[in-house]
Amino acid sequence: MTVSIDLSAESEELLRGAFGSNLSRAALEAIAVEGYRRGKLTRYGIQKLLGFDNRWDTEEFLGAHGVDLNYSLDDLEADRRTLDRVLGPAKS
Repeated sequence: MTVSIDLSAESEELLRGAFGSNLSRAALEAIAVEGYRRGKLTRYGIQKLLGFDNRWDTEEFLGAHGVDLNYSLDDLEADRRTLDRVLGPAKS
């Protein structure tokens, strides 16, 4: 699939100055980051989309772009309940 954006020469120059010469890759990476932030893409989806060989490259990429792990307090509570069910309640 090809996606194109019509830009003036001035806009293209501005974007190349900000993101480098490979604007296609920069756009793909920006979509990946925003997709993850919005909960539309998983970390594994990012790995496949950007062609990374392993999850550590994905983690490095997301960290370099200031993206935090999508893990809420509700997720933590759900994991805690699962562990209690599987391993039994924690001993105090």
